[in-house]
Amino acid sequence: MSSFTPTGDRQIGETPRGRRGRLHLYLGYAAGVGKTYRMLEDAQAIARQGKDIVIGYFEPHGRRDTMAKTAGLEMVPARSSTVGGAVFQEMDTHAILVRNPVICVVDELAHTNVPGSTRTKRWEDVQVLLEAGIDVMTNMNIQHLESLNDHMFRITGIRVRETVPDWFIKTASEIIMVDATTGALLNRLRRGVIYAPEKAQRALENFFKESTLAALRELALRQTAHELESRDAAEPEAAGIHDHPSATTQQRRDRILIFLTSGPSTAMLIRRGRRMADYLEADCFAVWVSTQKRSFDSRKAREAMDKHLNFARNLHIETRILEGDNVAEQIMDFVHRNQITQILAARPKIRPWGHLQSTDPVLQIVQMATDVRVIVVADRRKRP
Repeated sequence: MSSFTPTGDRQIGETPRGRRGRLHLYLGYAAGVGKTYRMLEDAQAIARQGKDIVIGYFEPHGRRDTMAKTAGLEMVPARSSTVGGAVFQEMDTHAILVRNPVICVVDELAHTNVPGSTRTKRWEDVQVLLEAGIDVMTNMNIQHLESLNDHMFRITGIRVRETVPDWFIKTASEIIMVDATTGALLNRLRRGVIYAPEKAQRALENFFKESTLAALRELALRQTAHELESRDAAEPEAAGIHDHPSATTQQRRDRILIFLTSGPSTAMLIRRGRRMADYLEADCFAVWVSTQKRSFDSRKAREAMDKHLNFARNLHIETRILEGDNVAEQIMDFVHRNQITQILAARPKIRPWGHLQSTDPVLQIVQMATDVRVIVVADRRKRP
């Protein structure tokens, strides 16, 4: 079990009214490692201190030991929604706001709300609670981190549809890594602690392979370590301590440009760019070039542009739309005007006609970018 806390000594439940609440995230690498159990244990300890804490949402999954940890804690009733004749239980954000507790426990941060809900994702509901000054304790697994979506697909062969943007996770005041060895997790699964026997057997044959769990565990530990290093590095600056870097050092700050196209690999490229920017602490731009040459396919291109630009904005990446018939020239002009240090582009489709390759914008950018690093990323999606 490991945890880290960033700069500041204010604990959960000590948020002054009128200020944004503090987010406390319990992070794991797979279902069953004990995130919810640990979170409820901490909630019980907080309640014994006399602090005003409620459970805003709890998903029992039939786990009796975890359910027992809710005993004595006030629970805000869930909201029932009927979709297609089926009844679903969702967190009642409005009821929590009316109750206005000091601390709220919310299970399964990455959950997608049923159609017709006020907000699409549960993390958006949590954001509303935080903005109301309520401290929130919540949990998720590493595979739900948006920037890791493509990496998770390569590890597990499963495309995770429920994701949480990296920028939201970075707002957490505390991240607690809830860990268990892969052997211990598999033992829990076989004993029926995590899933019912028939579901447990299917899990063992698919997601819960030991090699997959080991890779996920390593990734979760690395992510936690990276967050700790990033926050430790930020502490001196937050405290007003500086090493007085020279102007030359400041100018070397990385600035990344993600070259957007209508291709399906662009979403992968945006995630990669976001993750690179986080690791390098770099500025990040997603740039699309609109040309008259695409007028024959304007509707399809516009739909792709809107989709990719909105996705980039959701990940807190600055977006730009340029206009001009020569895509490579427009990109390089933006690069030089904005001191871009790295360009991220998807690998173009190489055609058998060599003379046509020179017309591909990515290849042109590679030829023109003599003073900028260009990273051409291959699409590693599994082919049928």
